[in-house]
Amino acid sequence: MSTRPATSAVVGLGMTPMGKIYGKSAAELAVDAICLAADDAGIKLGEIDGLLVNSGVGGDIGMQLQFSLQMRNLGMLTAVQAFGSSAGAMVQYATLAIEAGMVDTVVCVFADAPLTQGKGSSGAYGGAGRSLTGIGALPTAAGLRSAPAKYAMAARRHMEVYGTTSEQFGAVAVAARAWAEMNPLAQMRDPMALEDHQNSRVIADPLRLLDCCLVSNGAVAVIVTSADRARHLAQPPVYVRGWGQGHPGYIQARGSDFGLVTGAKTSGPDALRMAGIELADVDIAEIYDCFTYTTLVTLEDYGFCEKGEGGKFVESGALAPGGSLPTNTGGGELSGYYMWGMTPLSEAVIQARGQAGERQVDSHDHVLVSGNGGVLDFHSSLVLSPRPTNN
Repeated sequence: MSTRPATSAVVGLGMTPMGKIYGKSAAELAVDAICLAADDAGIKLGEIDGLLVNSGVGGDIGMQLQFSLQMRNLGMLTAVQAFGSSAGAMVQYATLAIEAGMVDTVVCVFADAPLTQGKGSSGAYGGAGRSLTGIGALPTAAGLRSAPAKYAMAARRHMEVYGTTSEQFGAVAVAARAWAEMNPLAQMRDPMALEDHQNSRVIADPLRLLDCCLVSNGAVAVIVTSADRARHLAQPPVYVRGWGQGHPGYIQARGSDFGLVTGAKTSGPDALRMAGIELADVDIAEIYDCFTYTTLVTLEDYGFCEKGEGGKFVESGALAPGGSLPTNTGGGELSGYYMWGMTPLSEAVIQARGQAGERQVDSHDHVLVSGNGGVLDFHSSLVLSPRPTNN
């Protein structure tokens, strides 16, 4: 496959503490993450001329961050809302803006603070719903009032069509936890066995507690600049080699492929084609894993196994440390931290830099990053590499 030299690179990564972190608003956490990313890159805030903000479900951060950061004369400032696929989309848009000469250096940020001290995490996003009437109220009236309920419907369809089992979903959770045990930033580091998964309570049948992602307070920011400039900054450049988006528009409709095929089916091949690589060249997969099922169906759609064979693939141990496809090497959103699409993106940057410590994967020339938004509605893919080309 032909390839083109990368035109941009991630040069700064800023991450606040994650999890039950109280006392700061989402906006304050976002400012912290951006400042940390600038320090990481070895640049000053005044050298950044683009700001892309992913506002989260509650819209708690926005373009007003420019004022909090005292940034002047930005060439690009906007909020991006593609839910969990936003991080990949922001890196793509930053690269396009740099290529077009609009800006030189762009910071992309996501922050969230849904957890309140003294209250459980189960209702953290409960206030995000709208008062619906007419046709739009039917899913809620039928009991589809939460993300777990809606993803449970998708997971159940996959199980009914392909024979996927709860134990196979559990294999995804166990693999993620094995990686998280080696990640000092992970929220959940206690060992997990398949029995633990099977004994965890049902949240929305067939999804159990350990099939579901964490809820986290925190923020992550990445800084993107031109490939030429990246070579002169503080950190090893992580080049943006390819990208793609996929938005199937199923609307959970009868007769559609909802639950069986996602936007990864198109966004993945597009990203690989741009990077000039084959699927076999991918060393690490960082997958948006809001639920164990999401990991499984995304890997199928990328082509790492045949459609319907995802269950067998994940239970083979392929995703775990020592497996054939190291996946979610920081613990993902299931055991690491839940920062929407910034979870897989941040770990991809760490691995591509070779800075993951105990969990570092030896071969990390090509890292495939996925983002998933809504209920399998939106998808983004990135290919990141420590090398600007395949040569």
